[in-house]
Amino acid sequence: MRSDLVDLLICVHVETAKAILVSDDGDRDKAVWLPLSLVEIERKPALGADVAEITLPERVAREKGLI
Repeated sequence: MRSDLVDLLICVHVETAKAILVSDDGDRDKAVWLPLSLVEIERKPALGADVAEITLPERVAREKGLI
């Protein structure tokens, strides 16, 4: 069975109670909002204060231009 989830290393720009603003290259002008209800976040402080690994549905990652 194929999973429809993907793991991505991203830059976190802003996090609110319901969403997170992220980019794949650190450029805030190209950042996208993701609802926290659709993602799991694991902070990666060893890689930088604003770096995290997120797990989300592949469909959402494609729609938001993250893959």
